Amino acid sequence: MDNAEKLIDEALFEARPYVEYYDRLKSLVRNLWEKSRDMQDFLRLLQEELRRAEEPFRTDIRIFLQKLEVI
Repeated sequence: MDNAEKLIDEALFEARPYVEYYDRLKSLVRNLWEKSRDMQDFLRLLQEELRRAEEPFRTDIRIFLQKLEVI
């Protein structure tokens, strides 16, 4: 597990108490990470997903992004 994966795991852990659909978020994050080449690509893919998502899942993605930015 590289440093970026550790950051993603930590952000998921920090976001867990605040998100409504944790399992769905975790699945999305893992899937996008596997598809991405690096953290910048991952964030781009996540932003694209954020634009397509509907509430309340959109808020879950935002919470995850906020936690990731703080770490």
